[in-house]
Amino acid sequence: MKAASIFFGAVLLLCCGITKGQSIIGKWQLVKQTSCLEEETAMNDTGVEEVMDDMKSMSGATPQVLQFKDKNMAEETTKIVSRRQAYNSKAFMYRFTGDALHFLDKRSHTILESFTVEKFDADSLIISNSSRACETKIFVRIK
Repeated sequence: MKAASIFFGAVLLLCCGITKGQSIIGKWQLVKQTSCLEEETAMNDTGVEEVMDDMKSMSGATPQVLQFKDKNMAEETTKIVSRRQAYNSKAFMYRFTGDALHFLDKRSHTILESFTVEKFDADSLIISNSSRACETKIFVRIK
């Protein structure tokens, strides 16, 4: 009886350790994003709503994919994360702490942009910009 309870406890600890150590490494596709402009405009005005829908439809059909790799390196297919002029590279560094995601300059390792992790599980990632909480991005894991 005692051996069975020790075995059950060991299995429980092993399962907890596996689920706690989820990795962000992999490919993530942007499925939805919100901006501060959407919150500031009155959505009951149909003219504004139509213009915003037109702007979203002109974004193109290219899937926006963000790939997190080993050694804190990441790559994006199109400009998803940052809009800064000095940050033109599609490859960059990142730091993921579980509750925050920071994008770093490759040379100086200084933080270019920070995001708060709203939700992170095996197949979804929701982040909001730390300096503008009204800007959120929703990603799903792809293979």
